[in-house]
Formats: sequence, C-alpha cells, structure tokens
Amino acid sequence: MTVRITLLVTSPRLPAGLLTAAAWDVVRQHPVLTGAESELTTALRVAGAEVTVVAGPATPALLDAATTRGGAVWLAGPAGDESLARELGLRLAREPGLAELELLYGSWDPPGARLLDVVAVLDRLASPGGDPWKRAQTHRSLAGFLLEECYEAYDAISAGDTDALREELGDVLLQVVLHARLAEELPEGERWSVDDVAGGLVDKMVRRNPHVFAEEQAGTLAEIEENWERIKRAEKARDSVLDGIALSQPALALAAKIIDRVARVRLAVALPPPQSQGDPEARLGAELLAAVAAARASGLDPEAALRRAALAHAEAVRRAERAGSAGS
Repeated sequence: MTVRITLLVTSPRLPAGLLTAAAWDVVRQHPVLTGAESELTTALRVAGAEVTVVAGPATPALLDAATTRGGAVWLAGPAGDESLARELGLRLAREPGLAELELLYGSWDPPGARLLDVVAVLDRLASPGGDPWKRAQTHRSLAGFLLEECYEAYDAISAGDTDALREELGDVLLQVVLHARLAEELPEGERWSVDDVAGGLVDKMVRRNPHVFAEEQAGTLAEIEENWERIKRAEKARDSVLDGIALSQPALALAAKIIDRVARVRLAVALPPPQSQGDPEARLGAELLAAVAAARASGLDPEAALRRAALAHAEAVRRAERAGSAGS
C-alpha cells in the first residue's frame, strides 16, 4: 500500500472547520500534525480527528507518522509552510517509494477575501495599543484625505496608469474602512460598522438593478438608467430634483451636475443672462455657467476640459522655464 503524506492548505480568512468533503475525509482517516495550535486544530479535535502539535523538526515526525500509520496529514499554517513542502519533496525524491506527497486545498479564499484583512488591519490600528494618529482622527478630520485620495485616483485614470489606479483605489478603500471603524466608537444608537456599509450597498444594488436580480426587463442603457432613477426617486423622499447633489464638488462639476439634473426632468429654467448681472464676479459666473450648459449640450465634460487645458498650459510653462534656464 502506498504511504501518502497530505499537505492540507486552508484559508485563514474562513471560519475554522469550513472544509471540503475531501479534506474532512483525509483528516478523519489519518493522524494530523501541525506546527501550532489554532482555531482549526480545536475544530478538528471536536470533530473527532487526531491532532498533534509538533514542537521539533516537522519532517521526521511527519514521515514517522505516515510510515507507521499508513498515511499522515500536515496542517499547513497561514503562510502555507512552503519550506516544509520543499524539504519533504527533496527527501522523497532522494528516497523513491518512501511515500507520496499530495497537496490538498481544504478551503480557499473566495473573491474579495483580502477585504477581511483590510478590516482586521484597520481594526488593530484604530484600537487601543494601535496607531495613535488613527485613533485621534474623526470623520471631519479625515474628510480632506478622502477627497485627496479620490483626486489621486482620478489622476491615475486620466493618465491611463492602471497600476497607479490599483494603488490609489487601495488608499480610497483605506479611508472607507477607517471611517467605518471610527463609527464603531460613536455613542450608542449612532454606531455603525463596515458591515452596515457593505450591507446597505448590497441592498441598494439589488433594489436598483431589477433587470439583473428580478424579473424586470430593460433592453437598453437608457431604459436601465430610467429604471435606476425611478427606483431612486421612490426610495428617497426629495422635494427637488437637485436634492442629493454634492455641493462641495468643484464648481464646474457642480454646474454640470445641476444642468444635467434639470435636463433629465425636462424642466425649462432660463440661465441667468451675463449682461444683466450687477458686478463683474456675477457676470463671470453667469458666463461660465452658460459655457458649462453649452458643453453639456455638446456631450462634453467641462471639468475634464478645463483640467486638460490647465495641464497643457502648465506644461507650456515648464517648457518655457526649461528654455529660460538653458539660455541663461
């Protein structure tokens, strides 16, 4: 009979004992050895498995258990115990027929599992004994950082740099999870957590996409957008089509959003005529508003257009500076 050593790898992010049927079969048939106690070793013992923590070198103990008991299981640690796997592989290559080595995944990370690590790390940083700076923050003190990280992500998108975008989205995620962790310290009745944030998002996405999660049909993008707005209006009791617009966004983007909302409900409201304004600033504002309206009517993004022009001008300034330095 072939002696088999099974390296059992599990996800540290899933509840202890949540294993595949094949993993449960092997841990019930053979002795289980591991390098340290864990929630999983406790769960295996409760289920009737024989579990031994090896204090010394793992390879001799594992080979001895396998040869005397007809097989053995090594319960790998969170890092996967790659050094042990290499050592065992070399030993078995030098001694053919001693045993067979099998890698078995008893559980694996589902998509998004690393988000659990983010929550755990931020919880430690914001808890007693963690990072004093993060513990001293409030929603208000962090507000500027949230805007800054969003702008940096926008810059990465504008530059077409997907590697930078991945990093910047991580910084945005940090802000989201940190805000949620700080909310756990609010007074009783006001507290919420990252699970409340995620749960609310999931519920909203399911409600507002009935063409995916329910029987409603929506054949075109325009129909999907119309359904979204209809459901949103039913959810939120608002007195105006402008309710819910972020008033702190840049002025050009704010003007474009207002104009888009008005156009969406086909409400005819005349723009303020520049020539009738009483002071230069008001006239300039009315002229800019008219320019934004013209841009949206042409399908252009005025915020992006001005940003592009400003950056091009900034590059022209740098070229002029370099030319001046070279000529001096």
